[in-house]
Amino acid sequence: MKTPVFAVDVGYGNTKYAYRAANGAVVTGIFPSLTPLAPLRTHSGDSESIFGAREVATITIDRIDYEVGPDVPITAAYDRTGRALGNDYALSRDYAALLFGAIHLSGATRIKYLVLGLPVRNTEKYSATLKERFIGEHDFGHGRVVVEKVVVIPQPLGSLVQATSSRGGSFGRDDAHLVVDVGYFTTDWVYTNGFTMDYNRGGGIPVGTSQISRHIANLISRDENEKVDEIERIDKALRQKTPFFFYGKNIDLAPYVALAAPIIADVAMAVQSHVGALPDVRSIILSGGGANLFAPAIRRRFPRVVIEQIDSPCLANARGFLIIGEAGLAREDGAA
Repeated sequence: MKTPVFAVDVGYGNTKYAYRAANGAVVTGIFPSLTPLAPLRTHSGDSESIFGAREVATITIDRIDYEVGPDVPITAAYDRTGRALGNDYALSRDYAALLFGAIHLSGATRIKYLVLGLPVRNTEKYSATLKERFIGEHDFGHGRVVVEKVVVIPQPLGSLVQATSSRGGSFGRDDAHLVVDVGYFTTDWVYTNGFTMDYNRGGGIPVGTSQISRHIANLISRDENEKVDEIERIDKALRQKTPFFFYGKNIDLAPYVALAAPIIADVAMAVQSHVGALPDVRSIILSGGGANLFAPAIRRRFPRVVIEQIDSPCLANARGFLIIGEAGLAREDGAA
């Protein structure tokens, strides 16, 4: 399948992608950013016909087979889920496996514009490397895939574009906004006038929902006198606002979120310390999987600023990347 623009947000928590189908509809997908090693032997046959096949793919990077996709296990013994966390994440085999997994799940075989996002502090540092790495022909175990051009942008800009895409004429190019993207491992923000970034007021810190989930796991370990390793399940329960099941008990996580409030408050204070009081901004746009979790603390820090929470915040960056890529491709075609 030839795809003019394919947008991928390879996050620490989830990998999200978006592209436009032949009928004009935007297609999106999401799966955990987990890359366990693929099993050496798989069992199928009657069990698949009865229960259905798992939606996973084996992606080969540097001769190593990884399993990625929506049905990849989110739990494993001793927290060995295949989660990679680190500042150089974008350079890892795990990142490549997740990116190619998204491409494979979409069915794309030729991409004119591949649009990727990075945390604000890493965009300039790793942009050239990602372009060099992913432009060209690739074979990750499922046949040839061709990428003609790679575009790398700061992740929160995707949320800004997605948030403003439905406003039409109500979005002014001189209007200032602060976009705060609360991810799994990092919280990033950009200050913009229209679509122009003020790099002096943009930034990020390595604190996101995973640190909250880890703190909650430690608190439950204390209360239950039993070590809790399943951070992924806690994170999922927080996003879905469901209890955390542990040894026959449904544990309400709300009291534990309240005990994690100082960590969340520190993030909100870090944002305010970096950007100031914001009397000039039209709104603070909150996106990312932790948007709902961090919204109260952001409101307390900026009580007089309008707070906007994007619908489906996990997919906001990928949808925005798609819009940015399509606009760039249109300009390129027009110039030609």
